[in-house]
Amino acid sequence: MAETVYLLCALTSAACAVLLLRSWLAGRQRLVLWTALGFAGLALNNVLLFIDLALIGPNTSLQFWRDASTLGGLAVLLAGMVWESR
Repeated sequence: MAETVYLLCALTSAACAVLLLRSWLAGRQRLVLWTALGFAGLALNNVLLFIDLALIGPNTSLQFWRDASTLGGLAVLLAGMVWESR
């Protein structure tokens, strides 16, 4: 059951990233691009979470890569908010 939730979260984040990217292509607003890139990082985090907990198992941990993708996604979101607020 938990694996299903991991996959649904990954699909939702990826769908948000795709929809935001499509919106950026239509309107070329930079904040939308920053947000799309942030959601792409969060989608990567959810995919890595599924791989780590559902496929690999307890022998190997992808904790570092999961944390790095989360930090990257949130850093992009924060940088976009700061950059565009000027």
